[in-house]
Amino acid sequence: MFKKFVATIVATLITASASMAADFSGKTVEWLIPFKAGGGSDKWARYYAPLLSKALPGNPNVVVKNCPGGGSTTCTNQFASTSNGDGLTIFGDSGSTKFPYLLGDQRVKYEYKDWMKTIVLATPTGGVAYVSPKTGYKTPADFKKLKGRELKYGSQGATSLDIIPLLAFEMAGLNVKPVFGMKGRSAGRLAFERGETNIDYQTSSSYLKVEKTLVKEGKAIPLFSWGVVNSEGNIERDPTFPNLPHFAEYYQQAYGKKPAGPAFNAWKSFLASGFSAQKMVFLPKGTSADIVNTYRDAFAKVLASDEFKSSSKKGLGVYKQVTGPAAEGILKAAIAADPKSKEWLKNYLTKKYGVKF
Repeated sequence: MFKKFVATIVATLITASASMAADFSGKTVEWLIPFKAGGGSDKWARYYAPLLSKALPGNPNVVVKNCPGGGSTTCTNQFASTSNGDGLTIFGDSGSTKFPYLLGDQRVKYEYKDWMKTIVLATPTGGVAYVSPKTGYKTPADFKKLKGRELKYGSQGATSLDIIPLLAFEMAGLNVKPVFGMKGRSAGRLAFERGETNIDYQTSSSYLKVEKTLVKEGKAIPLFSWGVVNSEGNIERDPTFPNLPHFAEYYQQAYGKKPAGPAFNAWKSFLASGFSAQKMVFLPKGTSADIVNTYRDAFAKVLASDEFKSSSKKGLGVYKQVTGPAAEGILKAAIAADPKSKEWLKNYLTKKYGVKF
């Protein structure tokens, strides 16, 4: 009888401890974003932050902190070294964080496998490429005019998520000169708005704003979306931009044949890794299961809320958000890019841009 009593007391104390650990009353949660303010990752985090605040126990303030540098690797390395598992620090990555990891970039000191049990949200997204009307481009019929011009593109770096646009532009036969050193897609967009570049792309959350401003004002002409890779490995139109052709469609319209070969295979493989699971939220490695589950429950609550259902299309686009254990499976798939594609891309980036691995 005494043993049963003691066991009951211990269980009660453990439950109370877990409950206390998950109470964020009067606290501030710092959400690290390794890019400048104004880009897709920043907009994504700032969309979620107030919803997460309402859903977490104790309704803490959720503050987005931008920490750009090293194509997102600097802040990511710092997060990877933290042992702060109290639930007050979370981190949001991007495909530009995953690509350097997949390619063995020397700047990477983080290991995604360390966060397999601390991922709390996975967000797919898309992207749209567009050009300035000053290029003479108005419709796909003007593709030859576009091919005849020198185009400038503001890039975060050769091993960043910009692999997708740079490789697509090259496959399409466009003469694009990247201007490296941008600290996020927002910097690329601003360079485009200032006329310093004349071709750009933004992930969906940012392009939704571009569409309502630059495109509506006639200052930008959309070319194509990247599209999405379906379960059969084929590219389909992006559900957020169903009226835009995806890259493979655009290529076929321009050349009368489907894109194929090692470049396209690598592009498609990294499209799946970089966009099907582009943005993720992690807690530091070693965070207790109680706190991880508290965050997963909070995001599940957010996704089921009427506020999210009524505003997510405008804020994020039409993509299925994933939390809970299912997010772990998405992370596993994202860091399992085809080895042949990785090797081809590394050789390509070395020859094309002098990248050393």
